[in-house]
Amino acid sequence: SLPSPASSLAQPVTPELLVSPSSQDGDLASECPEDRGNWTGRLDFLLSCIGYCVGLGNVWRFPYRAYTNGGGAFLVPYFIMLAICGIPIFFMELSLGQFSSLGPLAVWKISPLFKGIGMGTILIVSLVAIYYNMIIAYVLFYLFASLTSDLPWQHCGNWWNTDLCLDHRVIKAGNTTFPVNITNTVSPSEEYWSRYVLHIQGSSGIGDPGRIRWNLCLCLLLSWTIVYLCILKGVKSSGKVVYFTATFPYLILVMLLIRGVTLEGAWKGIRFYLTPQFDHLLSSKVWIEAALQIFYSLGVGFGGLLTFASYNTFHQNIYRDTFIVTLGNAVTSILAGFAIFSVLGYMSQELGVPVNQVAKAGPGLAFVVYPQAMTMLPLSPFWSFLFFFMLLTLGLDSQFAFMETIVTAVTDEFPYYLRPKKASFSAVICIALFLMGLILTTEGGMYWLVLLDDYSAGFGLMVVVITTCLVVTRVYGMKRFCRDIHMMLGFKPGPYFRACWMVLSPAMMMALLVYNIIKYQPSEYGSYRFPAWAEALGILMGLFSCLMIPAGMLVAVLREEGTLWERFQQASRPAMDWGPSLEENRTGTYVASLAGSQSPKPLMVHMRKYGGITSYENTAIEVDREIEEEEEESMM
Repeated sequence: SLPSPASSLAQPVTPELLVSPSSQDGDLASECPEDRGNWTGRLDFLLSCIGYCVGLGNVWRFPYRAYTNGGGAFLVPYFIMLAICGIPIFFMELSLGQFSSLGPLAVWKISPLFKGIGMGTILIVSLVAIYYNMIIAYVLFYLFASLTSDLPWQHCGNWWNTDLCLDHRVIKAGNTTFPVNITNTVSPSEEYWSRYVLHIQGSSGIGDPGRIRWNLCLCLLLSWTIVYLCILKGVKSSGKVVYFTATFPYLILVMLLIRGVTLEGAWKGIRFYLTPQFDHLLSSKVWIEAALQIFYSLGVGFGGLLTFASYNTFHQNIYRDTFIVTLGNAVTSILAGFAIFSVLGYMSQELGVPVNQVAKAGPGLAFVVYPQAMTMLPLSPFWSFLFFFMLLTLGLDSQFAFMETIVTAVTDEFPYYLRPKKASFSAVICIALFLMGLILTTEGGMYWLVLLDDYSAGFGLMVVVITTCLVVTRVYGMKRFCRDIHMMLGFKPGPYFRACWMVLSPAMMMALLVYNIIKYQPSEYGSYRFPAWAEALGILMGLFSCLMIPAGMLVAVLREEGTLWERFQQASRPAMDWGPSLEENRTGTYVASLAGSQSPKPLMVHMRKYGGITSYENTAIEVDREIEEEEEESMM
C-alpha cells in the first residue's frame, strides 16, 4: 500500500537503492527479522557463563586429575595453562560474540571463507548435547532412588547382586576380628550401578545394545523436557533459571565440604589430594593434562561463550567478566576437590584400604564411589539427595548453553523464518536429539556413551579452536581485532593478550593436538576393549567436524567470481554487513558499510544523529584518526 501524501511530503524521498531494512517502516516491517532479544537482568550473562563453565567436570575430573598428576604441584601447570590458553581464548570468544551480536555460524561474516569452523562447532556441540543429557538422566535416576529411608545400593542380597557382592559393614567387622579377603569382591553400589541401573550384563558389547531400559528412557525424556522448558524463550527464560542453577551448587558444595571435613579420616584424603610431588612437573603429560582440564572446563570452542556474549549490550565489560568467570571456575574445581577427597579419606579409613584404591574419575566417582561413601554416613538418603541435586544443577546450565548455541546458530542464519518460531524450532531440536540419544538408554548404552565422550569433542574441537585463533589474528588481522575491542570497551587489549593470541595460545593448542595424536589410546570401559569398527566410527566423528572447514571453504570459493586466487581473497575479507548490529554502535570504519550511508565524514553525521560526544564517541574519534593516519602512511 502507498504511504499517505502527508507523510511522504514530510520525509525526503530516499532513492530505492539506499533504503536499509531498518529505515523502512509500516507494511514492510514484516520483511525485517524479528529482534534477537537481549539479557534482561544485569547478572544474567555473568551467571550463565559461570553456570556453563562450572559443570560436572569440576567435580569428577579435576580432583582426580590433580591427585594423579602431582597433587598440589598440579596447580602450578594448571594456573600457567589458564593464563596461556584459558583466559585469552575465553576473552576472544566473548569479544567476537558481543561485537557482532551473532551466533557461532553467522559470526563468520568476519571471514566467510572459514564458515566451516562454525559448522564444525555445531556438529561437536550436537554430539556432546546428546550424551551430556544422558548423564543428567542418570543423575535424575539416582536422585529419585535417594528418596527412600534406606538407599538401594546399601546392602547386598537384592535380585541384581551376585555372589561377589560384599557389604562394607562386613569388611569393617572383619577387619577387627579376622581378615576378609576383598580382592575379588564388588561393592553393592558398583553392582547397583552396572547391573541394576545400566543392566550392562544384558549386552555383550557395543555392537549388541540389547533392549531399551524404560526407566532410563523416561529419565532421559524428563531431562530433555526440563531443558526445553528452560530454554523455551531463549535467553529470557534460561537467563532467569541460572540464578538458581548457577548459585545453588555452591551452597550444596559448601555443605558437603563441611560435612566431609568433619568426618574421621578426612585429613587422610585431603593429604592425598594436596601433597605436592614436584618431580611430576618435569613430565610433559602433567602439562598436557593441565591444558586439557582448562580447555574442557572453560568450554572454549563449543560456541557457548560466543552465543551468550552475543546477547549482551555493545559496551558490556566482558574484560572484567572474563577474569571473574575463569578464576571462579578454577577456585570451584579446587573446592570440589576438598569435598570429594575428604569423603574418600573417610571411606578409605572405614574400609581399611589406601585412598588410591577408592579414588576414581568420571561416572565411576559420581555413581559408584561417592554413593557408596554416602551409605556410611548417618542420614545417608539426605546427603545422597543433596549430592545428586548438586550434580543436576551443575549439569543443567551447561546443557542450556549447548542447546542455546545450536538454536541461536541456526536462527541467526535464517532470521526471517526461524526467529518468530524460535520456541517450536527449539522443540524440534530437543526431540531430534532425544531420539538420537535413545541408543544410550539401552543395556549397552554405556559403551556408546564412552565412545561419544572420548571422540566427539577430542581433536576436532582443538582443530576448531586453533583455526579460529589463526583466522582472527592472521586473516582478519590483529590490528583490526584490537580496534574492534577498543570500540566496544574503550581500551585496547594489552601485550599479554596480543602475545597469547598471536603465538602462545595457538602453539600450546598445537602441542595438545600433536600429543593427543601421538599418545592415542583406544577406548575402553572397565575391562571391555572396543572393536576396531567402533574405534573407526569414533575417529570419523572427530574427523567429520574437521572436514567441515575445507567443505565450507569450497562453498565460499565457488560463490565468488574471478580467478582462484581472487576468489580466495574475496572470500576471506569480512562481509559487507560485518560489524556491530545496532546502527548507533557503528562508528569509524563500520558506518560506511551500512546501507544508506553515503556521507564523507560518517562520524559527524553519527554525532548529529545521536547527540553529543560520549566516552565511546571519543574512542570512535580516536579510531577514525588512527585509520586516517594508516591510510596516509600507506599512500606514501
